[in-house]
Amino acid sequence: MLPIMSKTPMLQLFGVTKRYPGVIANNNVDLKIMPGEIHALLGENGAGKSTLVKYIYGVQKADSGTLEWCGKRTKINNPKMARKLGIGMVFQHFSLFDALTVKENISLGISSKIANSDLDKEIINISKKYGLPLDPDRYVHTLSVGERQRIEVVRCLLQDPSMLIMDEPTSVLTPQEVELLFRTLRQLSADGVSILYISHKLQEIKDLCHTATIMRMGEVVATCNPDHETPHSMAEMMMGKNISTPNRVEVSINKSPALIISDLSIQSDQSYGTDLKNINFTVNTGEVLGIAGIAGNGQKELMAALSGEVLAERPDSIKIANEPVGLFYPNQRRQAGMVFVPEERLGHAAVPMMSLWENAFLSSATKMNFKKNGFIRVADVKDYTQDIIKKFGVKTPNIQNIASSLSGGNLQKFIFGREILQNPRIIVAIQPTWGVDAGSAAVIRQSLIDLASKGCAVLVISQDLEELFEISDRLSVIYDGKLSPSRNTKSISLKQLGLMMGGVSVFSEKGAIENDG
Repeated sequence: MLPIMSKTPMLQLFGVTKRYPGVIANNNVDLKIMPGEIHALLGENGAGKSTLVKYIYGVQKADSGTLEWCGKRTKINNPKMARKLGIGMVFQHFSLFDALTVKENISLGISSKIANSDLDKEIINISKKYGLPLDPDRYVHTLSVGERQRIEVVRCLLQDPSMLIMDEPTSVLTPQEVELLFRTLRQLSADGVSILYISHKLQEIKDLCHTATIMRMGEVVATCNPDHETPHSMAEMMMGKNISTPNRVEVSINKSPALIISDLSIQSDQSYGTDLKNINFTVNTGEVLGIAGIAGNGQKELMAALSGEVLAERPDSIKIANEPVGLFYPNQRRQAGMVFVPEERLGHAAVPMMSLWENAFLSSATKMNFKKNGFIRVADVKDYTQDIIKKFGVKTPNIQNIASSLSGGNLQKFIFGREILQNPRIIVAIQPTWGVDAGSAAVIRQSLIDLASKGCAVLVISQDLEELFEISDRLSVIYDGKLSPSRNTKSISLKQLGLMMGGVSVFSEKGAIENDG
C-alpha cells in the first residue's frame, strides 16, 4: 500500500518525445510518480526506458515535453542539477574509472562536502547497512561486474536522495540480500522517498512496487498495479504478445563426461582477486550444470580458467572428454569444441565499435574456417551473421551496424547465436541474461535447454537463482574460490541455495556442505 503523503507528485512528465536518426526513442510519454511511491518502469530492451530516465537525470535533453519537480516546471540541464534537486540514479552501465579506487570513484560526482568528509567510514557504513560489501581502497579494475554495480549503488545512497532511480539493483544479490534491500527501500518509501525502479525480474516488481508503467517501442502502453497482475501478464504487456516459458522435453541421450575439472587451483593475478581452490566438477553431455554465487567469489577467475585466458598449472586439470586442455589457449579450446559467453557484453564478448559481421568473425574464424590463405572469407562471414540475426531474432537495421548500437538484449542474443551456430560440444556462459528483458531472456534460456537436448554440455554461471532453477539439471555454489558438490535441482530449495551463497554453509575437507550451526 502506498504511504499517505502529499497529493502533489514528486515528479511528473508531460508529452516527452526524443528522436534519434531513424528511431523515436520516446514518443509523447507521460509519467507521474508520487512521494513515497515505488514506481516500476517496465519494457523490453530498446523500449525507451533508458532514454527516459536519462532525460529525468539531466544526461540528455528531450525534443519536446515538460518536466515538473514537486509541482514546479523544471529544466534539469545536467546530472549535477538533478543531484542538487535530490534525484539520485544508479545506471545499468557503470561510469567508473578502472585505474581509480572504489573511494576515488565514489568521490567523483558527489558534493565536495561528502567527498571531503571521512569518506572511507561513510562507504563502509553504507555498505554494511545495505548489505553491499565494498573495500574503499580496492582498484576498480580488480572488481567483477557485480562489485562494480555496488559502487554505483553506494555512491547514490551517500547523497540522501529525495527520489532514487534504480536500474537492475538486485542482479548481484542473494535472496537474503534482496530481502534486506527491499526492507530498506520500503523504509525509504515510508519516509517519503520516491523510487523509480527498473528491473527485468517481474516477481520483484510484484513484491515491491506500488505502480508499474509499461513501455513498448518508445510509448507508454499500460499502467497497472503489480498486486493485481502476475509476472507472466506483465511480461506479455511488455512484449505485446504471448510469451512461452522455457520448455524442457525429456530426451534419451547417452550421457557421458564432456567437461571434466580436476583439482583446479589458480592463484589470482589481481591483488584483491579470489584464488580458485581445488575445484572439481563434471558436466555431462546433454545436461545443464548451474553454478550460483555472489559476485567476487571466484566466478570471473573460473571463467578465465575455463576459456583459456588464464592457463591451468597442469594439462589434466581441464579435460574435454579425455583430452587434457588445461594448457590450451582460447582458440585451441574452441577448435576442440568449446564456446564461451563472457559476462561483459561490450568490451569482452564484443568490440563496441566493430560491425556485427566483424564481431561474428572474431570468435568463429577458427571453428567455422572463415580464413583462407591469410584472407577473410567476407561473404561467408556476412552470410553467417545474417543467419544469426534471422534465427535469434536480433533487431538491427543491418550487419554493418556496430555492436554498441544494439540494445543489451539484442546484443546478448547476437552473442549467443554466434556461439550456438558453431555447433559446440560444450558451452560456458556467465550471467547469460543479466540486464536482459523477459522476451530475450526466454529466448536465451530456451536456446541453452535446446543445446543440452541435442547432446551439448552446458555450464551456466549466474547470480540469477530463478534462472538457474529454471534451466539446470544440477546446481553447485561457488564461495570464496571453493565449489560445493553438485546437487539435483529438485533436491535443494531457494533458501538453502541463498544461504550457501552467503557463506552460512561451509565446505568440509571431504567436500560436503556443512552448516555453520
